[in-house]
Amino acid sequence: MSSHDVLVRGARVVDGSGSPWFRADVALRGDRVEAITAPGRIDPATCGEVVDAHDDVLCPGFIDIQSHAILSLMRDGRCLSKVTQGVTTEIMGEAWTPAPQGGLIEDPMSRTMFALEVDPVWYERMRSWTRFGHWLEAMESAGVSPNVGSFLGGGTLRSFAKGMTMGAADAEELATMRRVLAEAMEDGAFGVSYALVYPPDAYAGTPELIAVCREMARYGGLYITHLRSESSGIFDALDEAFAIGREAGVAVEVYHLKVAHPAHWWRMPSVIEKISRAREDGLDVTADMYPYPASGTGLSAILPTWTAEGGKLYERLRDPDVRARVRRQLEGREPHDGMGLETQGGAGGVMPVGFKRPENAEYVGKRLSEIAGVRSQDWIDAVLDLLVSEGQRISTIYFSMSERNLRLQAQQPWVTFSTDAGGFDPAWAAPLGPYHPRAYGTYPRVLRKYVREERLLTLEEAIRKMTSAVANRLGLKQRGLVRERAYADLVLLDPDEVGDRATFDDPHRLSQGVRDVWVNGVRVLRAGQHTGATPGRFVKGTGTP
Repeated sequence: MSSHDVLVRGARVVDGSGSPWFRADVALRGDRVEAITAPGRIDPATCGEVVDAHDDVLCPGFIDIQSHAILSLMRDGRCLSKVTQGVTTEIMGEAWTPAPQGGLIEDPMSRTMFALEVDPVWYERMRSWTRFGHWLEAMESAGVSPNVGSFLGGGTLRSFAKGMTMGAADAEELATMRRVLAEAMEDGAFGVSYALVYPPDAYAGTPELIAVCREMARYGGLYITHLRSESSGIFDALDEAFAIGREAGVAVEVYHLKVAHPAHWWRMPSVIEKISRAREDGLDVTADMYPYPASGTGLSAILPTWTAEGGKLYERLRDPDVRARVRRQLEGREPHDGMGLETQGGAGGVMPVGFKRPENAEYVGKRLSEIAGVRSQDWIDAVLDLLVSEGQRISTIYFSMSERNLRLQAQQPWVTFSTDAGGFDPAWAAPLGPYHPRAYGTYPRVLRKYVREERLLTLEEAIRKMTSAVANRLGLKQRGLVRERAYADLVLLDPDEVGDRATFDDPHRLSQGVRDVWVNGVRVLRAGQHTGATPGRFVKGTGTP
């Protein structure tokens, strides 16, 4: 019988701590790293498989703290575009989770942020997920390549207790939210996640968020948030997040840190100073980011949030009086809380890609300004008519950020990297239309652009921001580091070749340079090819008994 299942021989080990790399042999047994020794100390004859590293880098698997793989994992558990980046753990839950079902939630898919068709069997299963943990247990049972974990979606929590109704939650509704949140934390949620620019999350006031987070504080959970504003109101939005953290006694994570709209790019150094000062004052606040100057969300995000009240957005947009009010607000003649046009080039910086109806197929990948011109409309009428026509949010790319700001953010020690995307296979995803390239290239892009080409980060620091920094933030024990007895979530990559190939014009391209990937000691990528293995597990937060 072999002493070790796998021996990775002669690797340059970047252990995830940020410390300088070192040369070592690394042996795996079962789901753990069993030994890390100087090269040549372990007899290859005692090992079931020997992998010659050929001077490549062995590092921990990357942990994506903002994954949107909920539906894509139901479509394809291999999570190909993520695994080929080196992702071994997907942490989901921004705003929406498919569990728990019940309360005032009638349709399990009513709040999903992505429109991806999956086997109808999954929709039926969703209806039975009355507790948060039922969903992730089902994913592990069905078989997925990466580990899976999640925050409880704040929009799901509010919908459970209050539906899509605007206004402050009453005492009974808050009691329901606290009960559901406590159950989710005990099931393994890492905390609660709100996207405060989208309904119904946007309808939750600061006192409600504090009350919810106080319940979460008992379990050591993390408040993770898409800020209420990422442009002109970002300072106030940060103050709100800080107030929630301080008054509820919880740590705070800011999703996809950015400043949108060229008129507000100047604010980023002050944003960084503001967060750094809060940290110096004792508030546990961090952020994550993706390395692209464009965001991705629904075309509906442009609209004032009141339009979605009661879940009647598309019906409401047919009303001439509603449209007139929306126009006044989008033109700046009345205040509103929607995103509006925060892009470089106005309507020219908006690229809708998620059209489903055949009559709108010609618009896929065109800029909103072009679409409006083809339709002989202004951009506001084009947006309203297309949303009514589609009856869905229309996945859209917004070119709104500054590369200079991205580089500044990436250098902050408290900023980590995330994808804000699901996992896809070009074979089935490309026919669905364009998508944001971050789903295919986020981590290799960092290693190519910020490490190898621009020398903005050392390899060791970049990998720390993808591994142990995220594991520590989430309280994930024995993951995120190459250490003896740690879980064997490992990536073998060529630091001179690793890089992204997906672009905004040609997004469905797998990254390159990641050679082998193990999840819980099982090889899921061999020589750049997926093995078909699905060893992923349900990873849980600190609130689990």
